[in-house]
Amino acid sequence: MNKAREFDQSVVSELKALLGDRVSTSAAVREHHGKDESYFPYAPPDAVVFLKTTEEVRDVVNICRRHRVPMIPYGVGTSLEGHILAVHGGVCIDLSQMNAVLAVHESDLDAVVQAGVTRKQLNEHIKHTGLFFPVDPGADATLGGMAATRASGTNAVRYGTMRENVLSLKVVLADGRIIQTSRRAKKSAAGYDLTRLFVGSEGTLGVITEITVRLYPVQEAMSAAVCAFETVDGCTNTVIQTIQAGVPIARCDIVCDKTVGAINKYKKTSYRVAPTVFFEFHGSAASVVEQAETVQAIAKENGGMDFQWATKAEERSALWDARHNAYFACLQLKPGARAVSTDVCVPISRLAECVHETMEDVKDYINPVPLLGHIGDGNFHLMFLIDPAKPEETELAKQFNRRLVERALKMEGTCTGEHGIGMGKIDSMRLELGDDMMDLMRDIKHVFDPHNLMNPGKVVPLP
Repeated sequence: MNKAREFDQSVVSELKALLGDRVSTSAAVREHHGKDESYFPYAPPDAVVFLKTTEEVRDVVNICRRHRVPMIPYGVGTSLEGHILAVHGGVCIDLSQMNAVLAVHESDLDAVVQAGVTRKQLNEHIKHTGLFFPVDPGADATLGGMAATRASGTNAVRYGTMRENVLSLKVVLADGRIIQTSRRAKKSAAGYDLTRLFVGSEGTLGVITEITVRLYPVQEAMSAAVCAFETVDGCTNTVIQTIQAGVPIARCDIVCDKTVGAINKYKKTSYRVAPTVFFEFHGSAASVVEQAETVQAIAKENGGMDFQWATKAEERSALWDARHNAYFACLQLKPGARAVSTDVCVPISRLAECVHETMEDVKDYINPVPLLGHIGDGNFHLMFLIDPAKPEETELAKQFNRRLVERALKMEGTCTGEHGIGMGKIDSMRLELGDDMMDLMRDIKHVFDPHNLMNPGKVVPLP
């Protein structure tokens, strides 16, 4: 993570002439913007700018381009693969103040937002309309960051990921041009699909400043449930059979006994300490009951021991709040630890096999290895808790992760279902896609960013 470029201090003078006190070079601000939730060492930028408009982003990009200074877009810093670390120095473009909901088109079921709007903010803004935005990665991430990493989360099994829920983007390119990738029409065959190119580009092709997203009607009835199982296999087999039975389940997440124990301690809950699946059902009042009864029967056949209902909104929120806090709860299993998080996703028919082999593999790991994941779409995570002061622990965790990635790829899966590549999964992506695909992505990167200024060192690093 060597900062190979010498930072030109005249850049700060130009930025301050443009933005005034919305430019910071203080150590505290730089450090805050040089760390995320990953296990990588902190890498602060040389300066941080706080922007409010697309035109300001363009002006900053033009200044940085003239001086050949790297640029790193920043939302709220919840990424898990070092996406926002300034490994080559440069200017961090903080978009959190670009937080306006620009338009809500209720009849068309879409909304236009600035990149700094968070998912909770959008849903609070539109709650009076009877609509909601479903993509829920757990953290209250910005929609710009979610688009950039192609995020998904607990609702993806029914509503899809950011890939399916972004209609259009406004992007500032490395050469200062501002583009709109498409119109608001629900479909188009006009040229290359540049929207999909930028969704998941992780700031390496341009800076996303506005997003047009799909909205959905709030269902008549919603019901959540939590069910403990004798084994992890019982959890995965229940989910596979539920999906194959055609039950339109809205959310479906797994946690192992270690994770449940950590959640109970962290959130003062009292769930049975056993492998557990969290469910949610959306639909009419009658269909929600029917779905839940079907799943309950399937769960019972697979060793389901409890099926606790949560029908009131506050009860459902408490249940999913517990699940969303699992990551931070598990960090407390080893105080002071950081987590090397895995993120494989496999076809649903191979899920039970992949999870079973993986849990066997980690039995002898040096620390507890919590399991959690969105298994309704075949995506699960392990948390390898490491002491950042002991490099040998990091290397051991990465060895386990490499075996997991190889296992998933043999099952026609992927090395990342939702966290993205960043710095942490570049080698895994090469193993998954091959050299020809990596070369093609480098060619695309070079066309959009010939001087390698846009979030350099991430996804497909250029020489």
